[in-house]
Amino acid sequence: MITLDELQRSTAEVRDSVHRTTISRILHKSGLYGRVARRKPFLKDIHKKCRLKFATSLLGDTPNMWKKVFWSDETKIELFGNNAKRYLWRKSNTAHHPEHTIPTVKHGGGSIMVWACFSSAGTGKMVKIDGKMDGAKYRTILEENLMESAKDLRLGRRFVFQQDNDPKHKAKSTMEWFTNKHIQVLEWPSQSPDLNPIENLWKELKTAVHKRSPSNLTELELFCQEEWAKISVSRCAKLIETYPKRLTAVIAAKGGATKY
Repeated sequence: MITLDELQRSTAEVRDSVHRTTISRILHKSGLYGRVARRKPFLKDIHKKCRLKFATSLLGDTPNMWKKVFWSDETKIELFGNNAKRYLWRKSNTAHHPEHTIPTVKHGGGSIMVWACFSSAGTGKMVKIDGKMDGAKYRTILEENLMESAKDLRLGRRFVFQQDNDPKHKAKSTMEWFTNKHIQVLEWPSQSPDLNPIENLWKELKTAVHKRSPSNLTELELFCQEEWAKISVSRCAKLIETYPKRLTAVIAAKGGATKY
């Protein structure tokens, strides 16, 4: 993580300064190119150990096992949250024309938090979270949506539920709720969003919603619900069908970060 300018200055300290173009050419010849660093969760050795154990212990499971897993997560969706660069074709001196600009507002214009679940059979319920999420609110969401989603997707009662290790998810009262409902919870390694395929659906959902340019939070919620419902069963099934590749990637990285 060093810039061309910094490299150029360092060469000047030990010899005559080398031109930036020369440095760039040599780097390219060595197969090195400038790229944006990926953001990944910080992994301690204990995290890597748990991730590796998870991957090695489950890699040999049959495809039918993964079809029984009900994946879940929460995410924040901002009203004007697509901060990626957008490219367009325009003529000179039209940069500030309304059709050539992306509207922004202070503080992103607000956001909503949603909880959702899915399996290889398709998407389950999506719920907007009002106020701060705590253990009691989380259990209410599960009570009102989890079993109904499982019924809609014909998972039966012998599915395995996936959630991360957020304290409200692992609270004693929440775990007792699962026990009383006879729901098996997948033992999950911390710091592992790359192992949860719902992250792929979040990304696709946010892209689809922002393409529709919601103008207020009411529209944002409506578009989220509509786009979530549009996600095809085949897309969900493909994510689960290829799940063993994620486990293989974790093993190859010795518990470290993967491309997923």
